[in-house]
Amino acid sequence: MAVSDMNNVFLIGRLTRDAELRYTNSDVPVCKFSIAVNRRKRSGDRWETEANFFDVVLWGKLGTALEPYLEKGKQVCITGELRQNRWEQNGQTRSKVEIVATDLQLLGGNPPGGSPPGERKSSYSRQGNAQNTEDTFDSSNDTDFGGPGGFEDDIPF
Repeated sequence: MAVSDMNNVFLIGRLTRDAELRYTNSDVPVCKFSIAVNRRKRSGDRWETEANFFDVVLWGKLGTALEPYLEKGKQVCITGELRQNRWEQNGQTRSKVEIVATDLQLLGGNPPGGSPPGERKSSYSRQGNAQNTEDTFDSSNDTDFGGPGGFEDDIPF
């Protein structure tokens, strides 16, 4: 039996700029942004942090719903797949790899100048195949404890 190919990406990083929402000629929303993902690497006898930058694309209602929350500095968890776009420019073949997100979770605190405290953590995902996609909102993991006073006990675990 043949083994099928797999193309899955799972990243946690911070937005390097505010997301940009545009529409295609056929009026399909597309939200684009970039994230920075830090990794530690050894350099001689010490450890250094190196930033890696990735372009991310959210299609359809998923991008429209999340665009207002995707601000520079916001930490996100992205699940998706890599796509290589190819085109010709001035007689030369060019290409660019970007992440097409199928699931995105807003994480961590707010970026400087971001939304007010107490905003709920939510998960958004795109389900289905290319012919039948459905955007969903999962509020089952929404939490808004409002700080220590939001717990029934003095110990929050």
